[in-house]
Amino acid sequence: MRRRKFLTTGLATGIVASTTACGRRDPWRFFTADEAATLEALCACIIPEDQDPGATRAGVVSFIDTQLSGFYKPLRKVYREGIAAVDQESGGRFLDLPPAKRIDLLQSIERNPTLKPFFDLLVAHTMQGFYGDPRHGGNRDRASWKMLGLPYPPLRGRGKDSA
Repeated sequence: MRRRKFLTTGLATGIVASTTACGRRDPWRFFTADEAATLEALCACIIPEDQDPGATRAGVVSFIDTQLSGFYKPLRKVYREGIAAVDQESGGRFLDLPPAKRIDLLQSIERNPTLKPFFDLLVAHTMQGFYGDPRHGGNRDRASWKMLGLPYPPLRGRGKDSA
């Protein structure tokens, strides 16, 4: 066996083994696939898609997932319990509700003193993921900046004007 083929085969085997050993085959760092799907549906209600991309296409759930593995790590329990509470309030799974019922449920959650803190946090993080800098995991392809007509912000000290 040639050295290059040996290295390629070994690398591929290692990747498959590490993925299997970790027991994860989804792209999420913190969320389960079901939690991510529910969160994506929630975020899509907060910033829906119209002629411009919404929260889903802008990668807001990826932003939240990435942040919960870093800076927002203390909020993991809030998200786990909040997503479970939303599913419980929907009488099963939030994903199984028709779109109009999803909005009605979110409006009732917004008025619920127990669930309002999670809802407010989710709205804030959805906005951050949608409007923030793409380097933080959201605003995929600068979707919100393009929608607002904002140019890509230049880095200070790298433009023609810097002296």
